[in-house]
Amino acid sequence: MGRLGMPEIIVILVIVLLLFGGRKIPELMKGLGSGINEFKKASKGEEQPANSKKEEDKK
Repeated sequence: MGRLGMPEIIVILVIVLLLFGGRKIPELMKGLGSGINEFKKASKGEEQPANSKKEEDKK
């Protein structure tokens, strides 16, 4: 009962596409990816000073 098949995944993707539109999805995925990266760095104990993050954003 807890398994998702291909038809269910397609329905979910269509609903997401209708809700957010084609232009917003890449922005959402970019935000999700950066959040995951920050979580991984924090879990490893690699903490950056606040000013070095600004330098990364400029790259």
